[in-house]
This record gives sequence, structure tokens and C-alpha cells, in this order.
Amino acid sequence: MMSMKLWCWITAAVLLLIGCNNNRSSVVIYIAQDAEFAGPILREFEKETGIKTRAVFDSEAVKTVGLANRLLAEKNHPQCDVFWGNEEFRTRQLAAQNVFRATNGWAAFGARSRRVVVNTNVVRGAWSVTSLTPHAPRPTPQPIAPASLLELTNAAWRGKVALAYPMFGTTSAHFHALRQLWGDDAWQNWCRALAANQPFLVDGNSAVVKFVARGDAWIGFTDSDDIAAGQREGAPVAALPLAAESLLIPNTVAVVRGAPHPEAAQRLFDYLQSRTVVERLVSAQALENISKEEITAPVLRPDWDALIRDAESTTARLKEIFLR
Repeated sequence: MMSMKLWCWITAAVLLLIGCNNNRSSVVIYIAQDAEFAGPILREFEKETGIKTRAVFDSEAVKTVGLANRLLAEKNHPQCDVFWGNEEFRTRQLAAQNVFRATNGWAAFGARSRRVVVNTNVVRGAWSVTSLTPHAPRPTPQPIAPASLLELTNAAWRGKVALAYPMFGTTSAHFHALRQLWGDDAWQNWCRALAANQPFLVDGNSAVVKFVARGDAWIGFTDSDDIAAGQREGAPVAALPLAAESLLIPNTVAVVRGAPHPEAAQRLFDYLQSRTVVERLVSAQALENISKEEITAPVLRPDWDALIRDAESTTARLKEIFLR
């Protein structure tokens, strides 16, 4: 007959093996990508691999920044395995602070862009109807879509511009990159003039599109996927073409240093970068392109090291100007 002591040892060993197996068959992921796009992809990953995912999403208003702060707070006792970012800037900042593993810690995939969105019923551009029926009343003159963001400080756009708070998310990354493009003095002058022109400061890029669609604002700074979402809903909005002031914003994926479930984390890290997943995100209009290299337009190409070095001073200026 098996002794009680031996039985206890066998039971403990079995429980340990079960625990180890569960450890390998689950993964915790912090996600800045929208749940409507990320959810189906994670479910497909679970179906293909048998690995369960536990997802933590962020809010629209502080997207990416909230998750970045959480990862920093947990740096010495990581709770997360994989970070799925919706832009490059915060991921690079976290990498610079050794939040991700030292080798092959993070990667970018796909691309969308920061765009200027306009209400096509109000702003004149390539979509406007220029012909008039004889003797028809002439419409109220429409403002012409600006050729540069610098024009949005003009009186014609007073109280008609919408943007998300520029301390958070992709709006923040865009403003940081514009400072590098224009130089500090010109950038600060523009920011102050823009703030003085009474823009709508809203909670997130999707809210920007809604403000523009309703006509509360005529023009706004937002992301390409939010414009696409507005167009799917029939909103009278259009994106201005990519230009030298536009910023490309890929998705990113990273494995946290000391991830509790390293094997499962690696599987998910590889999966999210796969062409199948990227094509699915492009098809859903969560991304515009398979990669940044496909885009030949003269867009912003930041010096990321310098951008990260200057991030604290840039954020301080943005708070000073836009948080009043």
C-alpha cells in the first residue's frame, strides 16, 4: 500500500506539473489597439495555439500613455507578458527604460497615419462641387482646406479646429515630431497661437471625427483609422493627403522583460507580426498599409533618439500651453 507521505509527494508533483502547463498556456497582454480589431485576432490566436489570452485595454482619452505608466510601475514585478501598442513613440520610450527584454524586445508592424480630417459640407477641396445651376443662389463661401498645419492659427479657423489633448496618444507623438520639424521657437509660437484660436480639445481621436462630422468643428487632427470609421458610418468627412507634416504610426508589439509566461509571449509576439494578421488589420481599416516602407509620400521621419531625449521638455510645454 502506498504510504501517505509518498501520496503527498505524488499529489504535489502532479499539481506542480498542472501549474506549469497552465503557465505555458496563457499570456497576459496590454493593448492600446482598439478592442473591436484586437479581440477577433486574439480569439483566432487562442484557436490556433490553445494559448489563452488575458487582455487589458486602455481608455480612448489616454490611450497608450496609461498602459505605458502601468508597465513602468510594474517594471520590477512584471504582471504583463506582451504589449500591443498603437503607435511607435511610447514603445520606444519604454524600450529606452528597459521595460522590454534586451534582445528582440519589440517590433513595429503595419502603418496608419496622422491625418487632417475635414467636414466636406463646409471645407472646400477636391471633393467640392464647383458648378452652379443658372440663377441658383450662390452658396456661402467655403474655406479652402489648408496646405499646412501652420495655417490653422488663422482667424478663418477660430473655434473650428478639433484635436485630442496633445499630451496623450498619437496626438502627443505628432506634436513631438512637429517640434523637431519646425524647431522649438516656431513650434511654441504655433502651439500658443493654436491654443489662442479656441480649438476644441476632446477626449480622443474618434471624438475629433465626431466633432468634425457634426460640423461643430470644420477640421481636426486625428488618425486615419478614425476617419475611415466615420466614413463607414456615412459621416461627411474626408482626409487631406499625406504631406510633410503627416506622421506614420505603425502598431508595435513587445515582450516585457521578465515576462511571467515567456514561451506563450514569444508565440503571440511572432503571431501579431505575421502577414496574415497585418493584412487582416488593413482589411478592417485599422491600418492603412502592410508597412511604413510602402509609403513614399514626404512624411515626417523623426530622429527618434532625439525625440525621446527631448520628450520631457516637450510634454512640459504642451501642458503649459494646452492645460489652462
